Amino acid sequence: MITAKRLQNAASSIFVATIGAALALAVAACGDAPGRPGASTSDPARSALRIVAVTHGVSANPFWSVVINGLDDAGRDMGVRVEYQAPNTFDMVTMSELIDAAVASRPDGLVVSVPDPDALGASIRAAVEAGIPVITINSGGDASASLGALAHVGQAEYDAGFGGGERLAEAGVRRVLCVNQEIGNAALDTRCQGLTDALAEHGVPVSVLAVELADPEDTRQRVAGALLADPTIDGILTLGTTAAEPTLVALRELGRVDDVRFGTFDLSTQVLEAIRDGEIDFAIDQQQYLQGYLPVVLLTLYLETGTVPGGGHAIPTGPGFVTIETAQQVMDLTRRGVR
Repeated sequence: MITAKRLQNAASSIFVATIGAALALAVAACGDAPGRPGASTSDPARSALRIVAVTHGVSANPFWSVVINGLDDAGRDMGVRVEYQAPNTFDMVTMSELIDAAVASRPDGLVVSVPDPDALGASIRAAVEAGIPVITINSGGDASASLGALAHVGQAEYDAGFGGGERLAEAGVRRVLCVNQEIGNAALDTRCQGLTDALAEHGVPVSVLAVELADPEDTRQRVAGALLADPTIDGILTLGTTAAEPTLVALRELGRVDDVRFGTFDLSTQVLEAIRDGEIDFAIDQQQYLQGYLPVVLLTLYLETGTVPGGGHAIPTGPGFVTIETAQQVMDLTRRGVR
């Protein structure tokens, strides 16, 4: 049986081995360490490089704002130009058009998330066929290699969901709700599937509740309605902070914070405060700052050396689990925009 502890240890060991090599190369390529964090290099060859990132996450979303911080910091540290683009809503047609436009502008490298490989595959393959090196991030790890990407930077979504399910099972839940804020996002669907499979081993049923990403009040009402309709639900896993925060409000209003075991994906100040205060049991951390930072480093080094760490295998940034023991430390890093 896969355990959350084993998943975390495996991810950590692979990550350290792979990224240690990447960052060692980055330091060597950059020369002397910059005088301040985020200081740019003065290499004129690098300053001409342009990397475009296209994801499904709007910059106002707290999760994606941390990804953007990673992209920006890596651009300064590596001395390259980085541009970020995303649709205003979860819209695969618009996203594919943004990728096509990015390819037409002939960047030196492309970073892209892949929430729907079927919808975005043609646009990503067109980039590869045009000779533009691509690294996928966040979602689409299973499809990354088949699309021609050099590597994927992100967490194994099924394993993360499975690990969350194991933690809920250990807490003794009997019926669980998986709250999905982006139905149709393959990564989120896979998280729910991992949760479902882990709990099935313990005879615990899981129901999926679809909510609207951009409407926290709708999420609150739907979660409250589900709990009122079925009082036997005693476990919840939300798939992002935009679902976790209104879910927490619903639990407080119903007076069920103490008797519903609650976990979530991703981090925000409100989520971390709730973990610290014992209202949320855990958060699954995929370290999205690294999902922004590392692709810029890897693409820059690939353009200079023709190599990529790990031979193009997935580079895991998670899952890690934040609990009451570590919430305060992580909260300090979240305020700095790196967790």
